[in-house]
Amino acid sequence: METFLREPGRKGKPALGFWCGISHPLVAEALAAAGPDYVCVDMQHGANTASSLVSMLQAVVAGGSAPIVRVPSLDPAAIMLALDSGARGVIVPLIESAEQAATAVAACRYPPYGNRSFGPFRASLQAGSSDPRELEKVACIVMIETRAGIENMEAIIATEGVTAAYVGPSDLSLALGLAPGSIDDPAFVDVRDRIVAACARHGVVAGMHCASGEQARAAVAQGFGMATVAGDLALVRQAVAAELGAARGASMA
Repeated sequence: METFLREPGRKGKPALGFWCGISHPLVAEALAAAGPDYVCVDMQHGANTASSLVSMLQAVVAGGSAPIVRVPSLDPAAIMLALDSGARGVIVPLIESAEQAATAVAACRYPPYGNRSFGPFRASLQAGSSDPRELEKVACIVMIETRAGIENMEAIIATEGVTAAYVGPSDLSLALGLAPGSIDDPAFVDVRDRIVAACARHGVVAGMHCASGEQARAAVAQGFGMATVAGDLALVRQAVAAELGAARGASMA
């Protein structure tokens, strides 16, 4: 079920996705229908809640993409809820040590490999199976975005069961004493390249959160195998501003 990131048929093609913070199924379905590999339902900084989670994941599947969830924190209960609801992977923020990474992995896997409790109320419907070994084939994606995370990146990425290491540019920039999103600063570039290299050494997918298609293309060229192209609210604001500007320009002509 994590094949949207690592299936053999991808042949090195990156997984490209969208970020969904607007808590409405129609928005999620529209993003998914555009044809990305995944749509991430954001429960950390978006408007999504536990009560809207199932409908959001259903909408992503209806649109034809793989649904994943960024959980609010390293909380095994939140991870299990996302997976039981049908997410094909979780993005776990603010991971700062190998021990924390292992906690995230354990919440994604059933015993004897982890401590995920069995209750896949919707996941079994989506997977077409109640076999724990099938249900636990989900992506465990950890975010490296703090000073401690930078210092421990090698151990975090080397943690058994981690599928991908995902870079949050805003928090990572802040951790480096930079303005949010300072992706071209030499200090940021150095850490970025070290994360990509560590992922390559350990067979882990490197992921990057981007703000535009151009940034995502650049991230792929830099070695990232997973790139979020943009977020829904930012896309709406950009499109609205562009169309309003075009209208005002036309009226002034």
